[in-house]
Order: sequence, then C-alpha cells, then structure tokens
Amino acid sequence: MPSDSRHARQLVRRQMIAETVISEGSIRIEDLTERFGISLMTAHRDVDDLVGRGIIRKTRGIVTAAPTSLIESSDAYRATRQASEKRSIAETAINFVEPGQAILLDDSTTVQQMTALLPAKVPLTAITNSVTLINELREIRDITLIGLGGQYVNWCNAFMGHITVSEIRRLRADTVFLSMSAIVDDIVFHQSPETVETKRAMFECAAKRILLCDHTKFERRALHRFADLDEFDVVIVDEDIPITHLTRMRSAGINVVVAGGKKAG
Repeated sequence: MPSDSRHARQLVRRQMIAETVISEGSIRIEDLTERFGISLMTAHRDVDDLVGRGIIRKTRGIVTAAPTSLIESSDAYRATRQASEKRSIAETAINFVEPGQAILLDDSTTVQQMTALLPAKVPLTAITNSVTLINELREIRDITLIGLGGQYVNWCNAFMGHITVSEIRRLRADTVFLSMSAIVDDIVFHQSPETVETKRAMFECAAKRILLCDHTKFERRALHRFADLDEFDVVIVDEDIPITHLTRMRSAGINVVVAGGKKAG
C-alpha cells in the first residue's frame, strides 16, 4: 500500500539521518533538508522522533549525537550497523525454522533480517514484541501473528516490561531467535535491564534457543548479564569472527555455526 511505502521510506530516512549525525557528530537541521531533499517541517519531525529515542539531541537548530549507552540499543541506530553480516546470519538462521513451528522473534535488527525469508517456511506461528516486526509479518500469508503487548519503549520500538513478560510466560514456542549487545568471556550482556528481563522470558519458554551475533558483539561491553553462551542450543556468527573466539568457544563445547554453512564445535 502507498501508506506502507511512505512509512518504509520514512524509517530508512530516519536511519540515514541517525547514521549521519552519529558519524559527523553534529549537523544543522537546514543541512539535513538539503542532504535528504526534505522540507524543514519533515526534518524537524524526523529529528524529534530520533530525539525521543535517545539517539540524538537538538539545540537551537543544531543536531548532535547523544552521549548515551542507549545509542547502541536504538533500533534506528542498530539498523545501520553490520547490515551485510546480519543478512548472512539471518540466511543461516532461517535453516533452523520448519513449517508448522511456533517461533519467538525478539526486537533485534539481526532477527528482523529473517522476516523476508519466512515466506518460504510457512505455515508458521510468529510471536514478537517488536512493532517493526509486527508491521512486516502482518503482510506474510499463512503466518499466524501473535503480538506481545506491554509498555511501549520508544528507543527500541518494542514492548517491554512485566506485562510483556507475563504474556510470554503463558506461551510455549519451538524456537526463539534473539540477539544481544555484547559478549564478554562467553557471557551475553545488554545495556537495558528491561530488555534482559523480556528476552530472558522468551529464552525460558522456548524449546530451542538460538543466538544471532555478528563479530562486533565480541568487541563491546554492556552492564546487565543475560546468559552464558553454552546455555544456547546454537550460536550463529558471521565469517569475520576472529579465530581466537572460535577456538575458545569450540574448546568450551559451544555449538557455533558460522554463517555460510561452516560449523564449529
């Protein structure tokens, strides 16, 4: 539909604005109108949306990157990072989906890459807390879509918190696909405690647990512990994963799948 197309263009444009501001540090709103071919009113709407997600700040017509750990959590920022690696990981992850299954999908942009591949696996039941995924999945025939409600969190465009957790705990899924912010000493972390709580509920109600993580996750740190890598049935990484990490994970008995078909462990 035309409205969906406009919405998609809006999301892409806002992601590009976020990447531009984060890359350059600061930029005038007037410069955004020229660079992206939009009106001043549209530029302010886009900027205000990104400000609301904690990605950027706006002061007297100047837009700057926000000095906050939520930048890396924001869906608008995450969508611009490691896009090719995420696609490759998603193409491997889809091999773990079978027709007739009930699958849980988190709000990560890596998991989001799987949605374009799901039509080949229908019929399915898909369960998610992500508004972005709900909008994409509702267009796919033969998918029974279950949207998880709760408190809406702007920076990740998803529902989180105790209401969401309560809904998740009433369900049982075949497989959960999720991604997190950081992996340190083979332990998975995230900056947001409500994200950890919500994804942990997904993790606990699924028979099979699959982690999607590009190589940059091994270079980051975050505050809140989620799970050990060996608690996952499968850990999917991209081909740029350093051999030192692969060797260590193999030695620990972690079931690692390298996107592209090679299996370690």
